[in-house]
Amino acid sequence: MARARKTFPVGRLLLILVVAGLLVVGGGWLWTTREWRAAGPLAVATDVTIPEGATLAAAARVLEKAGAIESTTGFLRKVRLFGDDAPIKAGEYGIEAGASAADILAMLQSGKTLQRLITIPEGMPSVLVRDRLMARDLLTGDVPVPAEGSVLPDSYSFERGESRAAVLKRMQDAMTRTVDQLWRTRKPGTVVTTKQDAVTLASIVEKETALASERRTVAAVYSNRLRTGMRLQADPTVIYPITRGRALGRRIRKSELAAVNAYNTYAMAGLPAGPIANPGKGAIAAVLNPAESDAVYFVASGKGGHVFARTLAEHNANVQRYYALRRARGEM
Repeated sequence: MARARKTFPVGRLLLILVVAGLLVVGGGWLWTTREWRAAGPLAVATDVTIPEGATLAAAARVLEKAGAIESTTGFLRKVRLFGDDAPIKAGEYGIEAGASAADILAMLQSGKTLQRLITIPEGMPSVLVRDRLMARDLLTGDVPVPAEGSVLPDSYSFERGESRAAVLKRMQDAMTRTVDQLWRTRKPGTVVTTKQDAVTLASIVEKETALASERRTVAAVYSNRLRTGMRLQADPTVIYPITRGRALGRRIRKSELAAVNAYNTYAMAGLPAGPIANPGKGAIAAVLNPAESDAVYFVASGKGGHVFARTLAEHNANVQRYYALRRARGEM
């Protein structure tokens, strides 16, 4: 007699098939998720530039060409599955070696572009500002020597391929805003009567002292001299018409001290014709709010700063002490 065959319940079979399907789908999802956050193909850190107005697809093509992602199609598929629809931002980005697709998308959406800086020190003359701009090979175009005193010393960010003219304009706009802001806070009775005069006097103060703690006192000395008609007798104003701000490289000659021109404050009373450098915010603030001081003289202390005097006798004594210090050091 034939034995009846045992049949497999249809419901159980369906359950097994469903579970198997879920395992396959879940495994695929897990694999894809892991791939989204896995290290990317980029072996060495590189910079990429996403053009203004680029779509995500266009950006992906840039990334693929740079070797930051395996393929444009694969990257876009992952973004659709795991990313969000926040817009990407144009600019230059530094992609680290091994950056994942998730990391790259987050970077493009954050707008955290590469920050390249060009620094203009306080007191830098405009010929050297132009030199510094022209030396940056990532910038484009030419610029003339900017007007003396028109650039605010600071650090400015720029992007690869940006024009030098655009960077210079930011520097000059920053100076205009700063002078306007400080002018509104000037001390009543300040000796300078125009913004241009404030920048001119500040440029002299900037060249005469490197110490922030002395700026207001140096500003007071020159303000007192201007107020009483004394000549400023500032050495940097003698040098400026000779070099236009570049280093003189030698001692000032007696003939240069006596030279009559629009800048030499040994040969004339009052301010020079214009700034002799680009003063920083601190120097401008100092001439608009100088220290309460009767000093009209100062000389180097030999210790990095200056000593100030109200009378010529006090000043001469300070000069002699300075010479004695230099002789003791073997400098004279």
